[in-house]
Amino acid sequence: MSKATEQDHITNEFPVIVALQGPLEGRRWIVKDGVVIGRDEDCTITIEDRQVSRHHARVFLKDGVCYVEDLGSKNGTFFAGETVTQPTHLSDGDIIQVALIQKFAFYSSDATMPIDDLDQSLFRSVGTLQLDERSRRVWVRGNEINPPLSAAQFRLLFCLYEQVGKVVPREELIRRIWEEEESSGVSEQALDALIRRLRDRLLEMDNTHRFIVTVRGHGTRLDNPPFHDS
Repeated sequence: MSKATEQDHITNEFPVIVALQGPLEGRRWIVKDGVVIGRDEDCTITIEDRQVSRHHARVFLKDGVCYVEDLGSKNGTFFAGETVTQPTHLSDGDIIQVALIQKFAFYSSDATMPIDDLDQSLFRSVGTLQLDERSRRVWVRGNEINPPLSAAQFRLLFCLYEQVGKVVPREELIRRIWEEEESSGVSEQALDALIRRLRDRLLEMDNTHRFIVTVRGHGTRLDNPPFHDS
């Protein structure tokens, strides 16, 4: 996958940019070796719109500091409402805009990204249920589950979240959830009980939707629809 910098669940200490308003709304990328934004397919972030130049802008690290620069685009890159004419230093929460089509928020790492304060459009475009692997925090319709899920419940949810919409075999769930123990000794009843407890916790947050779906004879899948305001 040529655009492996985009990983919603990766644990990292690198800066992150998050797409806000625009066609890429809700997606995020790690700024590790530099992120090029443009219309060309070879860009790290591709925006298929004529307002965007083939290679429009770049976000990059230099001596531990993150900068944004315009790459000679026709319609400009903007920071704090001003046109970017030279590499500009970025700080946590800064907003940059590519042409008039896409806004991005910058954060020094995914650990500092204040998910609670982000535009709710992130939840709308990604899904009703969101989670953060690093902190083991989970949100349903933008509201955080509190008290947090148990370690086993989170591992179960994360395994399903990684493969959203796909039926995950029971054997894989057992192996992933009880990886630090002898999974061969885990009973089917133990998995069923864990699935039931996780389902109950999610129902507490939203009793209008069944997130955890059991497909008899095959496994379990996560149904995570787009978030719509009530």
